[in-house]
Amino acid sequence: MRSSSSRLLSGGLLAALLLGLIALIPPAAHGAPAPNEAPAGANDWSCRPGEAHPRPVVLVHGTWADMATTWKSLSPALKEQGYCVFALNYGTSDPQTGQNLLDLVGGNSIERSAATLAEFVSKVKSATGAGQVDIVGHSQGALVSRQYLKFNGGTNTANPARNQVNTLVSLAGTNHGTTFNFNQEIGAIAQLLGVPVVKLAATTVGPSYVQQMVGSHFLTKLNAGGDTMPSVDYVAIGTKNDLMVTPPERTFLKAGPGATVQNVWVQDGCSAAVVDHGAVTSSPRSVWLTLNALDPAYGAAHEAPCP
Repeated sequence: MRSSSSRLLSGGLLAALLLGLIALIPPAAHGAPAPNEAPAGANDWSCRPGEAHPRPVVLVHGTWADMATTWKSLSPALKEQGYCVFALNYGTSDPQTGQNLLDLVGGNSIERSAATLAEFVSKVKSATGAGQVDIVGHSQGALVSRQYLKFNGGTNTANPARNQVNTLVSLAGTNHGTTFNFNQEIGAIAQLLGVPVVKLAATTVGPSYVQQMVGSHFLTKLNAGGDTMPSVDYVAIGTKNDLMVTPPERTFLKAGPGATVQNVWVQDGCSAAVVDHGAVTSSPRSVWLTLNALDPAYGAAHEAPCP
């Protein structure tokens, strides 16, 4: 039988963990489910890619942040440069699982979300006639994209020329896990004291939260055998001001056979840039870095903003 002091400690840790969870949820995610309207410039299903940008760009938001909020700056910037741009919301509550009761976008398991992304990419390719797409994924969105590449048909290891994706840009992706600014340590202690933290998190905000933690079963499986898939170009953009991907270096990738990787700090060449985890999708410098990642000719013709 647990002592009263142990119960008090468990309760205190649980309260701290719940407060930490609430702090991580963006304001737009509280209350009503996220709107399904696309960000400006996205989801024009009559768009046909031109010669300059033959691949549509698919935007994949992160945990508990909808597409309209996440891509309010990058989507119109891509459209202005002549890209066909598409975005989706994914990972809301699934009645079959009894998880993510708060119905937060990006809350469902990353495996299920990757299946949703696979369907969306197929729809984009069918509508545009494109042979491949490029993907930009923020935070969990990078993991969803990598799961899709490895396990949901995004690449073809037998014949990489038939890959569905040419380039993946990871914006502050949780590629090698995060402690969520020490929330993982608090949760681990509470779990040891008998608090069912993992089950509680999955039921309320969805399993993706725990799946992104350092050492999770999901990450172990995803990263087994290497970070990349053959014939895919990866650009991982991180920010030194990130308090969500902790430590921030965990966002970077290592190239495996047949793949290329560029790891870039937002602060490279601009130490004055202060960009947090959320702003990496919208700061002028982040937008420039993303446009340059998709087309180096853009960077050659446009000076990088600083800060």
